[in-house]
Amino acid sequence: QVQLVESGGDLVQPGGSLRLSCAASGFIFSDYGMSWYRQAPRKERELVATITTAGGSTTYPQSVKGRFTISRDNAKNTMYLQMKSLKPEDTAVYYCNIIISGRRYWGQGTQVTVSS
Repeated sequence: QVQLVESGGDLVQPGGSLRLSCAASGFIFSDYGMSWYRQAPRKERELVATITTAGGSTTYPQSVKGRFTISRDNAKNTMYLQMKSLKPEDTAVYYCNIIISGRRYWGQGTQVTVSS
């Protein structure tokens, strides 16, 4: 079955950096584009980055552009989100996401807290 396992979340000071990982299994990883989402308390889940199958194309919303970098290692079935210049408003649970045959799959999420 499809499994997505996020890790790397932590408490970090404003201006700091973190790298999140998403380990995938149960499907042919290199066949699918993937995404990172986040959900802050009392807010809707929002898209923060997407990446194509070979990583050749990525997209970001303006809120994270220039600060977040999505990447993937198809040999390791793992996707990453490098985050720098973190702000308190980046505080959220971060999820990796994939759509297979019209069905959306989520991991359990990893908590990122940006606070001094």
